[in-house]
Amino acid sequence: MEKIRIVTDSASDILKPFPENLTVLPMTIRFGDEEFRDGVDLNHRQFYEKLLEDDIFPTTSLISPAAFEEVYREAVQRGETVIAITLSGKLSGTYQSAVVAAADAPGEVYVVDSRNVTAGERLLVEYALRMAAEGISARQIVRTLEQARERIHILGLLDTLEYLKKGGRISKTVAFVGEVMAIKPVVTVSEGEVAILGKARGSRNGSNILIREIQNCGGVNFELPYCLGYTGLNDAILQKYIADSEDIWRGHDLPIHTVGATIATHVGPNAIVVAFFDIGVNPVHGGAEA
Repeated sequence: MEKIRIVTDSASDILKPFPENLTVLPMTIRFGDEEFRDGVDLNHRQFYEKLLEDDIFPTTSLISPAAFEEVYREAVQRGETVIAITLSGKLSGTYQSAVVAAADAPGEVYVVDSRNVTAGERLLVEYALRMAAEGISARQIVRTLEQARERIHILGLLDTLEYLKKGGRISKTVAFVGEVMAIKPVVTVSEGEVAILGKARGSRNGSNILIREIQNCGGVNFELPYCLGYTGLNDAILQKYIADSEDIWRGHDLPIHTVGATIATHVGPNAIVVAFFDIGVNPVHGGAEA
């Protein structure tokens, strides 16, 4: 059976312990002069503690081609075919780094732009790992991922506009008015970029928008990877959303994960995220034609 190495970046928010055939390369997080490797020198909890306590607004930076080159070379030396899955090329230069490194790789390397980030990127990685475990060829996995990525839905409900203001995404005036009116933005990733779906008055109305959007796309495909996530130090707001949308999730295990620095830098704590494939995706199983 073909030996396949899946490579991704820490923007996928996949934490240790990693599956044996998965490599997660860390993004770089900076708080002023302090520099950390996401998930290596700074875990998610430590990041939120610094975010809440530090007056310095953090920044993140891409993964270099050299980092990908090293992982590719080691994988090829082990006789592995590489599939690199990165966060959206429209959100970071990490995808381009992976492509540049692949051009000089000594073996077979595929690069897939997830056109997503955080939980949405994670789903594509988990789907790739599932197919690799079932003995599906790397070429078929890549073809499947490039089709399935268009059927991923990621929905986020933000608790505050403060971090969008700090990052220069919105004006101070808009942020002030939004906070006074208890506006909770609902966001998604569309064509590889973050887009606003709506603005809710209060978290309950925000939850209702998430429920409606899930219904509008036909519901969650529970045969494929799906997950829920949250930013901050506890999942209280996420648990309230789950209770409010019980009809969607009843009878299913709920994979719950923390959202890391790549997105949390811009949305702040107490945001929630839901990611899933829609029912238009038919799962590929072992034995598929290579």
